[in-house]
Amino acid sequence: MTFRAEDHAHMAQALRLAERGAYTTRPNPRVGCVLVSDGVVVGSGWHERAGGPHAEVHALREAGERARGATVYVTLEPCAHHGRTPPCADALIAAGVARVVAACEDPFPQVSGSGLARLRAAGVATDSGLLRDAARELNRGFISRFERGRPWVRVKLAQSLDGRTALHNGRSQWITGAAARADVQRWRARSAAILTAAGTARADNPRLTVRLEDDRAFVPPLRVVVDARLDALAPDCHLLDGSAPTLVVHGSEAATRAQPRAGVDYLALPLDAGGRVELAGLLAALAARGVDEVQVEAGPAFSGALFAAGLVDELLLYVAPLLLGDAGMPLLALPRLSDMSGRWALQVVERRAVGADERLLLRPVSGTA
Repeated sequence: MTFRAEDHAHMAQALRLAERGAYTTRPNPRVGCVLVSDGVVVGSGWHERAGGPHAEVHALREAGERARGATVYVTLEPCAHHGRTPPCADALIAAGVARVVAACEDPFPQVSGSGLARLRAAGVATDSGLLRDAARELNRGFISRFERGRPWVRVKLAQSLDGRTALHNGRSQWITGAAARADVQRWRARSAAILTAAGTARADNPRLTVRLEDDRAFVPPLRVVVDARLDALAPDCHLLDGSAPTLVVHGSEAATRAQPRAGVDYLALPLDAGGRVELAGLLAALAARGVDEVQVEAGPAFSGALFAAGLVDELLLYVAPLLLGDAGMPLLALPRLSDMSGRWALQVVERRAVGADERLLLRPVSGTA
């Protein structure tokens, strides 16, 4: 299928609408929709929150009778199943639209091609693949959860120019400036879970909550802390204060140490040969709970273990214009290399100044970590 310039323009608008739901739709995907009749946009909308109307319904309501014979541009295949809302494919058919262009197919098993198939069976022309990469990027966590059985994993790090994340005594507040710290809050807000390890919780006593500077709505991410033996978290640590939903992950043999607390759940998982929670199993368990995008905020050991295991999809790296000296803590604890052929290659996806600091979004090059 060859798409025209106007097709690209309308789908780009739908993608911009979908992005508005970045903080509020999970565990549902971010979806935008634009209805066009005779070259004029007659309706548009986006999915705002789970349980609320889908993007197509918002656009159809705005278009009213003008939806009949229109072309629909939607960033994800319309649903064809009854969830918390009726099927969008049926709503489009009932409205009498003539054509539906979907950016990408929905990997959710109860949809996965059936939405477009239902439209075609009703005589609606369908096309897909327009700006597919951009649409998949927008919902990379949702797609990862269904296609790979694990969430999209982003490791957030802050370092000095000489690659240090803390002083030799572990102190790290603050390497970056206020603008960078505010930027981190926005990345937290788009995440379904914030993951850390007990060592970081003990050393820094973080809250791992979202603190936005504006009044933008968001779904509080799940706080996840890994404490294999349930012996590292102090009773008064912020992660156990009930201020946000929290999951403590531990080894099965430590289950008897779990202390019931309001807002805190416990999850027992197998340990590896080194007595640590098995990381791939941890991510699979989070996916099973509907977690599709994880932000890791932990020390070099835990973050490095995830990276060395090939379980990190991107690094969110803040670089501050300062030096901490060679006795400081490293960025990641990785296996020692004896040959440059074993180095880990990264691709710079985005580079941006954030206040006095620089923010890099990096992804492992295919075939490496």
